[in-house]
Amino acid sequence: MSATLAGWGIWLALLGATVGTYFCRAIGVLLAKRINQDSEVFRWLAAVTYSMVAALTVRMILLPVGLLDTVPVWIRILICALSIGVMVSRPTRRLVPALLIGTVLMVSYGVMR
Repeated sequence: MSATLAGWGIWLALLGATVGTYFCRAIGVLLAKRINQDSEVFRWLAAVTYSMVAALTVRMILLPVGLLDTVPVWIRILICALSIGVMVSRPTRRLVPALLIGTVLMVSYGVMR
């Protein structure tokens, strides 16, 4: 009997998470027309978002966990510098080639090692 209750608990948790997610999205849709995207609050949120992504990227490069920890730090920094170089060198359409270069170089290192 307790297995049946545990199964219902999982479904109830899934339902609660779904309702919470879509409720927040619905509020966002309703309020989207009233929000000024050029306001100081949105500029602050964008700055915080970009800084968090930058901090997590630097942490992943300098203090990796798992399989990436087996790659020497100088190789991780070199691959990152080469990817940034690709982004800077091409004024348009630069994100995909930079990601592709970084991925190919890291996989190549793993295969050659």
